[in-house]
Amino acid sequence: MDYQQGYVYELMDNGGPTDVREPYFKEAVDEMMRARTLCAKANAVLPDDPSYVTYLEELFGRSLDDVRILTPFACDFGNRVKFGKGVFINHSAILSASGGIEFEDGVMCAPGVRIATINHDMYDRHVTYTYGRVLIKKNAWLGMNVTICPGVTIGKYAVVAAGAVVTKNVPDYAVVGGVPAKVIKYLEPDEMKD
Repeated sequence: MDYQQGYVYELMDNGGPTDVREPYFKEAVDEMMRARTLCAKANAVLPDDPSYVTYLEELFGRSLDDVRILTPFACDFGNRVKFGKGVFINHSAILSASGGIEFEDGVMCAPGVRIATINHDMYDRHVTYTYGRVLIKKNAWLGMNVTICPGVTIGKYAVVAAGAVVTKNVPDYAVVGGVPAKVIKYLEPDEMKD
């Protein structure tokens, strides 16, 4: 069967499944190699040398004048990540982005954040994948070593405490923590400063 370019991304956008044995998956493999190579090049540059950003701009296909990402950094699908303005991602982040990740304006990520948008089928785990897009809304703050699972939306101005594993959507203005993350309290919207 012949597949049109981009078919694998249509499957990912619809949650999958995809099968690594199918010819359409080669397009995904090519992007993974491109992304991993560009991340390796960025990570090989000393952190005080701003030229590392050129590799990340190539990775994401956009200027990063309004986004700051510190190395080391890992992302497997640069073509599946969208950034708003003023996003900050601290060092040691891992973005497993095949299902799609969007950071809205002002999002802050502490060191060691991990975002997953892919999962393995429980029974056919070596070849079949499913996907869930992750959305991090305006001015959300992800603490150190937070893990975001596939399909999760983090609400605007939400705070995710260090070490939390987020398996469900987080409401706007919520402070969540724990494994799995649960609501601890809500912030006062009137008190928020952009």
